[in-house]
Amino acid sequence: MERFYTCSCFFRDNIFLEEYKLHVRFVSENQFRKDYQNILRSLGCVSESQFRDVLGKIHAEIERRQHYELKSAERAATIKEIYTPLHQHVYYLQESFLAPEFLQLVKYCTSTDATMEGLMNLIQTEAAPRVFRFPVFRKEFCKDFIEELEHFEQSDAPKGRPNTMNNYGILLSELGFDESFIIPLREVYLHPLTALLYSDCGGSCLDSHKAFVVKYAMREDLDLSYHYDNAEVTLNVSLGKEFTEGNLFFGDMRQVPLSETECVEVEHHVTEGLLHRGQHMHGALPISSGTRWNLIIWMRASHERNKLCPMCGKRPTLVESDGFSDGFTMDPDDTSSTLSCSLT
Repeated sequence: MERFYTCSCFFRDNIFLEEYKLHVRFVSENQFRKDYQNILRSLGCVSESQFRDVLGKIHAEIERRQHYELKSAERAATIKEIYTPLHQHVYYLQESFLAPEFLQLVKYCTSTDATMEGLMNLIQTEAAPRVFRFPVFRKEFCKDFIEELEHFEQSDAPKGRPNTMNNYGILLSELGFDESFIIPLREVYLHPLTALLYSDCGGSCLDSHKAFVVKYAMREDLDLSYHYDNAEVTLNVSLGKEFTEGNLFFGDMRQVPLSETECVEVEHHVTEGLLHRGQHMHGALPISSGTRWNLIIWMRASHERNKLCPMCGKRPTLVESDGFSDGFTMDPDDTSSTLSCSLT
């Protein structure tokens, strides 16, 4: 497998301050005060003690990121050693898990006469531009998958946060889903669709991913703030269980100011996936009852991100790391590259 890297921006860029719903960059305290103190005051961070509390959370997050790869590998090893799955079969992707409508889309996209126009006649489009909806899994699989996730959640095995914005969920690579489930799902079934739908932004050359599940429940995470993903293309599948409200909403691309954006609400139905560009700003409205599990796959194209890091908007400086990391690769023809850019 190709060696993947992360971008050095990972350690200090795009840190999410949950209390203030704000993403920030931290290089030094002086820089941070200059860039964000007035903004934070307008959001309710008015005292020095509140500001110091913010700084403490930022330093803790930077430390977490600095040890992320090591801690993740340690958790994965411990999970493999002590955790006994409830439903072993869900770890191995089978065509019987997949919805017939999804298989029909894949069959069309892999045919020799497939065109974008033909695909548009088969796939459901949303009011948000270039957001597509289609059934992904059968209900029986979603039920077994959630039972497995809940079984793991209730176990004593260690658990890592999926990302800086979701407090509840599971990193699927640590649980052992990558090799036999997520990789074939991306390469065999999703790639034919993304190659037609998003060829202009890496959809035809997706070569890595980060996959996780997130959980929304009463007294836990209810919603998800407006953001963009560390991905070229994202698949978001609603797995269940029973819940009310909690639709997604989409704005414009990340380069467009929020003041110039009109958001569009998109319903999210169990077993169905929403496919969209990673840089398309979006969020999730709060659920009002029940529990909702979502499968998220951030799909990445090193061909695109090697030129421009999608998180810091600069040419990436690469840092060595393990696994798929953040999906950057070292260009052997580019002698100017140094090892150092990343974000989770």
